[in-house]
Amino acid sequence: MSRLGYYKGEKVVKTFQLAGWNLARRKSSHVILEKEGHEAILSVPVHKGKNVKRGTLRNLIKDANMSVDEFLRFI
Repeated sequence: MSRLGYYKGEKVVKTFQLAGWNLARRKSSHVILEKEGHEAILSVPVHKGKNVKRGTLRNLIKDANMSVDEFLRFI
């Protein structure tokens, strides 16, 4: 298993979009992503100048039914 790095919220959103997730809406400092065929909705925190915490990112990857290695392939 590969190790997750530190990524900005914008980079995380773009990575999930490459994996097939679509931008549904933006609510305050969070971007909401949806994917057809998935019940889960991803809420990615996008705070200017801050990285997404590793635990939060790991939970987003888990909610997207992806492995860390799959996510890192899209980075």
